[in-house]
Amino acid sequence: MTMTVLEAHDVYKSYVGGDGNELHVLNGVNLSVPRGEMIAVVGASGAGKSTLMHVLGALDKPTRGYVVIGGEPVHGRSEAQLGELRNRTVGFVFQFHHLLREFSALENVMMPLRIAGKPDEVARSRAAELLARVGLSARMTHRPAELSGGEQQRTAVARALAMDPQVILADEPSGNLDRWNAEKLHELLGEVVNDLEIGMVVVTHSRSLAARANQVLLLDGGRLSRTEVDEVVV
Repeated sequence: MTMTVLEAHDVYKSYVGGDGNELHVLNGVNLSVPRGEMIAVVGASGAGKSTLMHVLGALDKPTRGYVVIGGEPVHGRSEAQLGELRNRTVGFVFQFHHLLREFSALENVMMPLRIAGKPDEVARSRAAELLARVGLSARMTHRPAELSGGEQQRTAVARALAMDPQVILADEPSGNLDRWNAEKLHELLGEVVNDLEIGMVVVTHSRSLAARANQVLLLDGGRLSRTEVDEVVV
């Protein structure tokens, strides 16, 4: 039986705009992410894809409905409890890698482990192992400014894996990369899903990345529906 690592049940998200009117971004989203599967979410700019990712990753609370990560409900938790849940169960990869520029690649990957209170030697060993996995053994002591765009994003993937999460949420992970580096990153993400059996939700405009997904879902009108790779707008 396949384990579900992320669920969204009838999720709505609304905001009050500058004009005082309510803006409905998500209108009853339902999603189930099995372990070891990649789900690609596509849609027009402004469709609410980043909002969806924030709600799925417990970075934002839904107006209505609820999210379950690794069998643990997100609702009803304090901010401190949400932070602990995120760090333990969710890995994030963003379009802009968000690496800490004053720290080396190794130290950046160690950060989630340090936040979780892991001993320094454990954090260092785990970070080195993950950087080797993403092909950066020789670049561990380099700071982000000394890494290429592709290397920075691979470091971000290693950091996302640090706590052995249930699910990875990737928001346009190859959006700022050239074609060669994007393909290398897509290959790495596919390996992560297949080899580590992690669930992944990836927002993308890339047909190449969407083609690696087990499902492609279109976010339109605040709802998700199945679509085909050919429908992905590049």
